[in-house]
Amino acid sequence: MEKVVKSWDAAIFRAKRSWPEPFEFAESAWSSLGDQTHGESSERKKPWPLLDEQRRRTEPRWNRDDGSTKQEEPKMTSSTFALTGDSAHNHAVVYWSGQNSSVILILTKLYDFHLGSVTESTLWRSTDYGTTYEKLNDRVGTKTVLSYLYVCPMNKRKILVLTDPEFESSILISSDEGATYQKYRLSFYVLSLLFHPIQEDWALAYSHDQKLYSSVDFGRRWQLVHAAVTPNRFYWSVSGLDVEPDLVHLEANTADGHCIPLPSTGVQYVTCRAQSCSSEAHHQHPFSGYIERDSLVVQDDYMFIQVTSAGRAWYYVSYKREPFARIKLPKYSLPKDMHIISTDEGQVFAAVQEWNQNDTYNIYISDPQGIHFTLALENVRASRGLGGNSLIDLYEVEGIKGMLIANRKLENQVKTFITYNKGRDWRLLQAPNTDQEGNSIHCVLPFCSLHLQLQMSENPYLSGNIITKSSAPGVIVATGNIGPELSYNNVGMYISSDAGNSWRQIFEEEHNVWFLDKGGALMAVKQPTVPTRDLWVSFDEGRQWDRHSFSMVPLFVDGVLVEPGIDKQIMTFFGHFSHRSEWQLIKIDYKSLFSKRCTDGDYQTWHLHNQGEPCVMGQKQIYLKRRAASNCMLGPGYNRVLSSEPCTCRAHDFECDYGYERRGDGNCSPSFWFNPSIVSRSCSQGQNYLNTTGYRRVAANNCTKGVNDMYMARRQTCPNRPPRGLQLRTSEGKLTAALHSNVTFLVQLEEGDSMRTHIQLDFGDGTAVSYSNLTWAEEGIKHVYRSAGIFLVTVLAENEMGADSTSLHLHVTCEVEHVQLLAPFVVIQNKEVNLTAVVWPSRSRTLTYFWWLGNSSEPIITLDGSISHTFTRGGMNTVAVQVSSANSILQDTKTIVVQEFFKSLLLSFSPNLDEVNPDIPEWRQDVGRVIKKALLQVVDIPESHLLVAVFPGIPTAAELFLLPSKNQSAGRRKKEEELEEISEVLVSALNQNLVEFELRPAFRIIVYITQLTSAPLVDSLPRHSSSAMLMLLSVVFLGLAVFLIYKFKRKIPWINMDAEVNHEKEQEMINTVNDTAPPKVTLSDLPTQKEMMEKELECRIKRSMVNSCESTREIPNCTSV
Repeated sequence: MEKVVKSWDAAIFRAKRSWPEPFEFAESAWSSLGDQTHGESSERKKPWPLLDEQRRRTEPRWNRDDGSTKQEEPKMTSSTFALTGDSAHNHAVVYWSGQNSSVILILTKLYDFHLGSVTESTLWRSTDYGTTYEKLNDRVGTKTVLSYLYVCPMNKRKILVLTDPEFESSILISSDEGATYQKYRLSFYVLSLLFHPIQEDWALAYSHDQKLYSSVDFGRRWQLVHAAVTPNRFYWSVSGLDVEPDLVHLEANTADGHCIPLPSTGVQYVTCRAQSCSSEAHHQHPFSGYIERDSLVVQDDYMFIQVTSAGRAWYYVSYKREPFARIKLPKYSLPKDMHIISTDEGQVFAAVQEWNQNDTYNIYISDPQGIHFTLALENVRASRGLGGNSLIDLYEVEGIKGMLIANRKLENQVKTFITYNKGRDWRLLQAPNTDQEGNSIHCVLPFCSLHLQLQMSENPYLSGNIITKSSAPGVIVATGNIGPELSYNNVGMYISSDAGNSWRQIFEEEHNVWFLDKGGALMAVKQPTVPTRDLWVSFDEGRQWDRHSFSMVPLFVDGVLVEPGIDKQIMTFFGHFSHRSEWQLIKIDYKSLFSKRCTDGDYQTWHLHNQGEPCVMGQKQIYLKRRAASNCMLGPGYNRVLSSEPCTCRAHDFECDYGYERRGDGNCSPSFWFNPSIVSRSCSQGQNYLNTTGYRRVAANNCTKGVNDMYMARRQTCPNRPPRGLQLRTSEGKLTAALHSNVTFLVQLEEGDSMRTHIQLDFGDGTAVSYSNLTWAEEGIKHVYRSAGIFLVTVLAENEMGADSTSLHLHVTCEVEHVQLLAPFVVIQNKEVNLTAVVWPSRSRTLTYFWWLGNSSEPIITLDGSISHTFTRGGMNTVAVQVSSANSILQDTKTIVVQEFFKSLLLSFSPNLDEVNPDIPEWRQDVGRVIKKALLQVVDIPESHLLVAVFPGIPTAAELFLLPSKNQSAGRRKKEEELEEISEVLVSALNQNLVEFELRPAFRIIVYITQLTSAPLVDSLPRHSSSAMLMLLSVVFLGLAVFLIYKFKRKIPWINMDAEVNHEKEQEMINTVNDTAPPKVTLSDLPTQKEMMEKELECRIKRSMVNSCESTREIPNCTSV
């Protein structure tokens, strides 16, 4: 959710946040600032070039004779000053120090678009209203490159100037309107500043690395507020609402310190005091859950946030710092986007883009609390500004309460509408009867009307397409066209002197228009795309214009700086004579245009009305205006409003309440989705509540009596009723939570007596809580889960009238720290084999396993950590498992040798090997290669026949795999015979202690064969003879005997391949010999294969941390010995 202040105010809002950073323009696009708005910050933006073809436009054509205007009389006085030596500088920042001050500051810069930085700068200062300027580079440092200039809004004598961080990071401070400066070093690069609305020395600075700093001595010292803040989402306290004046509202990234790190989009709304915010202990969270990035808005009495749940956006509001409540739009509006337009006069205007809209928004208006919104106008046109922000074609007329102008899209045509009662009623604009030359215009409503462009200028010192002023109520000047729809061709300038009831054309081409003399006079200048030497002034609201020359040479006008309220009637023009000329500053004193000070006889009355209806927003208002024939100057105490009196309330003073829609007959009826009989859950038996009639008075409407009692809500007694519409959700709107984190459950009732309704919440983990009434749980019910899993959370609400219940399934997860794929090193082709993934810590029911087998492009997905698979292709096969938990995925990979048959031998070593066994995979890989090398030195066999796997644990053991030859021409029988011969040679060498190796000098290790009788080859051929059955039984009994011997010494979950197979992480396998007779064990006492694997993995991980867990071992199931 973004704060957008109408199309007219959207640009102003950017200016407000960048008042210290005036708008910057390339060449003849100026950036100048004077009157800063209190408490707003500056965010730097890249400048943009002015297109050459824009400058080549021809001089505007004037459809009037020069004799029809007063030529050059009376004359204005002007003076021109050139900023010598700055012709190469393509940017400038201009400030008038303050009201009634004679000081003007100008910072010119050379911005290198290729480097993206400022390479030169010059600071100029004038103390005589712009007649002359002094270069101040020697006072700030001749080699110092300045980037931005800021003026304190509360005391404009105080000025901050920043250096460009490409050269140095410093701040220059002046307390005498820029006459002298003190330099202070900065440890960060300032992107934007936000001054305190009351304390002149307090400021917040936002850095390039998203850190927020605070200063209480006007920038001399800075203290970190928070290390991760969203750009432009930080606000000072609001006087009258926040108790502490140094309170800061900010949208911050926060870390919870639990198993799962926050997602990149997870932020929280945090408040803290500026000078004690670095510690999390001082942080407050007005909203307990996470919010959407760029959604926090703190404005006037309201605070807004956005939360996304199940793919839908939900918006919350806090009114006068009360707990956040969900904003209620019409049920099926289903917003995609929402912007806060205005919070004036105790009401919220919001622009909502609904699910079926792309380039339009609907305008909604709220009740005083900002919770219940009703539709004001559909399909208002929207566009994107230069900064990418949304510009809504909605303009609030200054000086007239409740008056707005909007461009609405109807049947692919954009038309301009106007309202006088805050959106309750809208109508088209009546076009003028004649054009500028007096020719009749045939334009009949509703087929033809006047349409206005409602965009404000990106440069605040050019007027833009529409302009009004609170000191000149009823006067509207805008660019527009006449026809069936809004067009950007054949446009002209139009003015209304009676608040939009009637319009006149004043120019045939676009002009910039400013109000002079507190709105008593108008000044117009051609668009800056063509050079001009003339300006036009009107004293009768645009009926007559006098032309005055302000320069001998035509000037590309880049901006006009008019100091509001100054007694000397001075304005300054900025621009260039040509594209390569120096900056020209022309000071104009227009006081001589006025003949005298206005007296009572120079004024006339004007009654505000809406097409003859004198009651506007429930009151009759009469204003004073200067007579058209008077060229007098308005006095400093001039007051526009002469009188104001309330009107009797009538139907048009009321709009439809929430859940109601206006029908064709003008009456408000319930929407199909709304049940008007629902009573608020806060309404308890014996109390009273306001029952709506379907209407509510328009906010800020001042009408009295009349139909007020008929339409206003009526007070009734709260009925006793059963709970209905019980809702249960987490504060974050998610169905997942991190293990050991604080989960907040929110319980809400659509209908029922919350004070008399008992609540019982079962967390699903064996614990539950109950409350005597729902009000105790309004801020949420917190719970911490101590184990991972999926929990059924159930809530029951009941009272003497009935009960209601609901539930949700909450997934409590924790990151997997380690995963190991347990798989045999060698398997028989076309025979099923088990693959198991063991994770630490073990979390059942919350993990998803992705199995990638062989060259398959699609994984097998399971919720269990084991899978059976048959390998049909011989040779090397890669197996990978990915374990998904919470927001993380871990993977382990193994390479398995698939053969038709193979043989294996169990190996043991001299005891001194255990002294140097660190029991880590890397050591086992290296020792496996050494063992293989030692074997090859005593027997003359091909290297490809051998595979060695060293088992984990102490004492050290290994398994030697004998693989058949890869010779395709040799038959199976011959391969079997070769394998038997190799086995006999190896057994003989091992029995004679001929196999040994040296790990370091004088540290020799002897390799032994475990004293077991060899079994026949393991193969894939079916054998059904009695000898085969006897052999199989012998293998079973032999395996059981080995298990009884070694059970309490080792645990061998699987067989792993040696490092020669180049797998990523060696499988951990162990085997050993123990002469100690084990206790008798029955088959039923044997643990399952998965239990043994999990226990082994847990043991190894714990051993790596504390070395306090002994391993147990088991005979590998793929070994034939």
